[in-house]
Amino acid sequence: MSDAGFVRRDPASHPPALAPDYRSTRLRAPARPLLTIPQTLSEITGPAFGHEAIGPLDHDLLQNASVDGAPIGARIIVHGRVLDGDGRPVPETLVEVWQANAAGRYRHANDGYQAPLDRNFSGLGRALTDADGSYRFLTVMPGAYPWPNGPNSWRPAHIHFSVFGAAFCQRLITQMYFEGDPLIRLCPIVQSVADPDAVARLIAPLDMDQAQPFDALAYRFDIVLRGRAQTPMENRPEGA
Repeated sequence: MSDAGFVRRDPASHPPALAPDYRSTRLRAPARPLLTIPQTLSEITGPAFGHEAIGPLDHDLLQNASVDGAPIGARIIVHGRVLDGDGRPVPETLVEVWQANAAGRYRHANDGYQAPLDRNFSGLGRALTDADGSYRFLTVMPGAYPWPNGPNSWRPAHIHFSVFGAAFCQRLITQMYFEGDPLIRLCPIVQSVADPDAVARLIAPLDMDQAQPFDALAYRFDIVLRGRAQTPMENRPEGA
């Protein structure tokens, strides 16, 4: 901790730009030092996200893309809080999620996995945190899927998260995994985070206190923006 009381990030808790076992980083990792681009007042103070920009079903992935019924898959609740480095809530923060459907396929033109699409599921959601820093999404358990990293590589079930600050240029991105998934220890993306404690902060535990009987299991994922307990972020250099 510095004399000013600021708790610095631990670099080992974030994935490096180059992780050789994560094959695509060999091509996209920067070969030269990153440049710092000065930001003007307008860039660091706005635009802000307001409640009027969030639809009533944006947080409910079970309904927000429904055409003629509910999406296929195990229904789950994903909830948590966005916190600063001192454990204080961060209210009015835009949280976005995107994920594969229950079969492990994204609704995206570049996803060539042969698993079926679900016409009632887009895999996209967003919400603003409340005064307590809390957010809540209703969705389905995403499926694992193969990816071209090695001869038989599979991504564990996961949900992508993005958290915005006070402006579009203030954005942090991470991934949430599910407690007990055996593919986590085999995934080179997860294992690019060197610190086992940091990996543990990416894994959402089952939360039976928030589960809905005969409806949906619940998982809790708190997102810490700064300090030694910070959630590992994929875009740490440019989004911090």
